[in-house]
Amino acid sequence: MFPIRDHNPSGRTPFVTYALIAINVVVFLSYWHLMGDPRAIGQVYFDWALIPARLSSGDGWSGLFTSMFLHGGFLHIAGNMLFLFIFGDNMEDEMGHLPFLLFYVIAGLGAGYLQYLSEPFSRIPTVGASGAIAGVMGGYLLLFPKAKVDILFIFIVFFRIFPIPAWIMLGLWFALQLFSGVAVDTSAGGVAYWAHAGGFIVGLALTVPLWLRRGGPRFWDRTEGHPPHPEATYKLTPSSIPKVPRR
Repeated sequence: MFPIRDHNPSGRTPFVTYALIAINVVVFLSYWHLMGDPRAIGQVYFDWALIPARLSSGDGWSGLFTSMFLHGGFLHIAGNMLFLFIFGDNMEDEMGHLPFLLFYVIAGLGAGYLQYLSEPFSRIPTVGASGAIAGVMGGYLLLFPKAKVDILFIFIVFFRIFPIPAWIMLGLWFALQLFSGVAVDTSAGGVAYWAHAGGFIVGLALTVPLWLRRGGPRFWDRTEGHPPHPEATYKLTPSSIPKVPRR
């Protein structure tokens, strides 16, 4: 189950969202040619990634910030930038450009710190913008719980695009991060589930004051849980595989 787009175009150009996507891509391209050299890429991650053991020894605190702009491969950065593209524009539209940038950075720092607390002596580098983007998703859930998001559902050879409310997609995603954080042993590497869950919680908490200023539950009543813009429609929604009638 993978989100591919929403139906909620922003009311103004999301310059910060586009800039963050561009910066992440440029940074990744600056070192992707080293991906085949374990020693060289290891040095890049040692210098710039979040390494919990270094923080525990009083070193490497800058990695909380710089790790947000590093990624471990093309699929890693592609997935993260897609999520940022889908959810970032509406959050930036509601918050404003500079407040959204500050929100993104704080959510990313909080996500990184909570990941550090989960494994404070791990020497495995943590990289990726997913903690900050999880914060964007947490804020999006609070402000626009009924916004329509198209997800691509794949089961073996069956696939279909379903439009579903954001609260279902984001709620399931968050629950999966919590469950995986408890159940999956990441001591040898893998997904930073606690960074995802932590970033989501931080982002939701940071959005509460804005939500209250907008009226809290009355904001949901006015907007019906959607961004305050006309909903986009797509010719290919929903899509389906051909049906074979029974004889």
